[in-house]
Amino acid sequence: MRPFSLSFSPLLAGFVAVLVGYASSAAIIWQAAAVAGASDMQIAGWMTALGLGMGISTLALTLWYKTPVLTAWSTPGAALLATSLKGVSLNDAVGIFMFANALILLCGLTGLFARLMKIVPPGLAAAMLAGILLRFGLQTFTPMPDHLALCGGMFLVWLLTRRVAPRYAIIATLLAGLVIASLQGDVVTENMHLALVMPAFIVPHFSLPLLMSIGLPLFLVTMASQNAPGVATMQAAGYPVAVSPLMIVTGGMALLLSPFGVYSICIAAITAAICQSPDAHPDKNKRWLAAAAAGGFYLLAGILGGSITALIGALPVSWIQVLAGLALFNTLTGSLHLALAGERERDAAMITFLLTASGITLLGIGSAFWGLMAGGVCMLLTSRLRGTQL
Repeated sequence: MRPFSLSFSPLLAGFVAVLVGYASSAAIIWQAAAVAGASDMQIAGWMTALGLGMGISTLALTLWYKTPVLTAWSTPGAALLATSLKGVSLNDAVGIFMFANALILLCGLTGLFARLMKIVPPGLAAAMLAGILLRFGLQTFTPMPDHLALCGGMFLVWLLTRRVAPRYAIIATLLAGLVIASLQGDVVTENMHLALVMPAFIVPHFSLPLLMSIGLPLFLVTMASQNAPGVATMQAAGYPVAVSPLMIVTGGMALLLSPFGVYSICIAAITAAICQSPDAHPDKNKRWLAAAAAGGFYLLAGILGGSITALIGALPVSWIQVLAGLALFNTLTGSLHLALAGERERDAAMITFLLTASGITLLGIGSAFWGLMAGGVCMLLTSRLRGTQL
């Protein structure tokens, strides 16, 4: 039994990592693509391309370094797109993807990753992310008056599971929502087609206002909220892999697949910790097997991308809203905590948060960019005033 358990543990860890990743944010990506006007078939193609891209990059990096390197899509990035792509054509959306991914690739080629993170204060980046995610937090509760059994049941299951098995809270919430929606007859299966869907090539179009208002914040959110924690998670687990090659592989892969709907591929943090823990394998030098298994499950999920999209499309919108809001709960609270932790930066962070959450557009540029700029100006002015007083 002992050899079997050792071989089964990495497989199980890889499966759980992919399941948690998909359960926590597939609905958010579906929302983002739908807001941009993508059809169900196009969204299915995006999910196929994302699964294949993450699977290939995870397997390539893990097998090359013999280290558990898990890649993922950017969940905060998907949240940004879901709030920003309304009225944006698919061609412009692909241009935004290519711009953000090209910047990530540039960071890897030039070694600017660490220096870039010093230019943007962590508190302001966190405040911008919190402003982006606020709508998702609110939509957890807005559908409750009309769908109390579904939304209330999902929330109760999430709350209870977080107390006893927090790692599996989202999976339990997802399953509870499926059961309740099925019992209520809210799962529409008439138009549900389970088939392999090939990604469709979309010609990119580049608009400077959109690149500045959506592409630049997407790049910053991905770097600050995904790549930076992902690298920190690897280092904390005792795997100090060089950062630049990781940015080159993930940024390059995402750039190559951007015309097929791949908005980002980055270094995973939360799901990667599952493959980097002793539960994945007692031998630290063999935990890369768990990440390799996750890469295989990513490829399988990519092949089944059409089925995943069809399932999400068959479920009520309130299920998607509650699941997305609860999946982003920890990210939202962590961002708010980091944004308001520093007393000297608190005013600037609050301005960034409120302006980003307002959703306004100035000069054709969205609120995330202006929130970051206003917070930066506020921080600069207050620091100079303090210096003058001294």
